Amino acid sequence: QVQLVESGGGWVQAGGSLTLSCRHSGRNFNSNTMGWFRQAPGKEREFVAGVNWNAGTTYYLDSVKGRFTISRDHAKNTVTLQMNSLKPEDTAVYYCAADPVARRDIAVTANSYFYWGQGTQVTVSS
Repeated sequence: QVQLVESGGGWVQAGGSLTLSCRHSGRNFNSNTMGWFRQAPGKEREFVAGVNWNAGTTYYLDSVKGRFTISRDHAKNTVTLQMNSLKPEDTAVYYCAADPVARRDIAVTANSYFYWGQGTQVTVSS
């Protein structure tokens, strides 16, 4: 059984930083892409960032480019989202997700991701 476990959420003032981590476990886990999504109250879940697990290529939501960095660590089975210069509009529940399908590009739609973490709250105050 595949499990994704997030950690690192919390509260921060605008301009601050947080680091989210997602560790995956389970036998026969095979992921092409690891991604982070977020969902604010009353809004749909949206793609934030993704990384190709093997190649290391990345893709970001336009509004987080230059502020967020996604990276992966094969040895630790972990993907990390470093979030800097946080804004109140970044407030949401953040979810880690895994897409096991080999695709030409990193998928940005939630229904492309088979496995999901439980979510971690990020709150940015103004």
